[in-house]
Amino acid sequence: MTDTIPGLRGIDHVGINVPDLDEAERFLVGVLGAVHAYTLGAKRDDDGEWMHEHLGVHPRTVISEIRFYRLGTGTNLEVFKYVPAEDAAPPPRNSDDGGHHLALYVDDLDAAVAHLRAHGVETMGAPTSSRQAADGQRWVYFRAPWGLQFELVSFPGGKAYERDAAVRLWHPAEPTR
Repeated sequence: MTDTIPGLRGIDHVGINVPDLDEAERFLVGVLGAVHAYTLGAKRDDDGEWMHEHLGVHPRTVISEIRFYRLGTGTNLEVFKYVPAEDAAPPPRNSDDGGHHLALYVDDLDAAVAHLRAHGVETMGAPTSSRQAADGQRWVYFRAPWGLQFELVSFPGGKAYERDAAVRLWHPAEPTR
């Protein structure tokens, strides 16, 4: 029996700090096809410890604005602009502690890569075919204008591990709810 968070259903959103909200919107909406859902105003606490206590940042840090986007049928993206009260650290690389990337499923990897390249997006190498348990999957990384790494993945026929797996992570042939 697995011990789990009661009522856990999945990821609601991923928060991303960006240096320029308008540039991020042009990329997310104009290139990736995200849909803007709503915007929230500034968040700050000029006298107390709320920002530190609740968000783990310097108490005088300000969030200038927060925008939410829906990307396909998946997770929402919460995109915000922090105005740090202290020097900001560079974003972690994929290989650093806290390093990360966002993987987007596409039906046709080659068409998606061609779309990105037509929009001047830096793709990192050519699409790669996975092996072993992930055989059947192809993928490629690319970067947002502010440096965040994304990955495109496609496995229309499924992955090798699914032949004997009791659970699948996700499969494109399954209907969405």
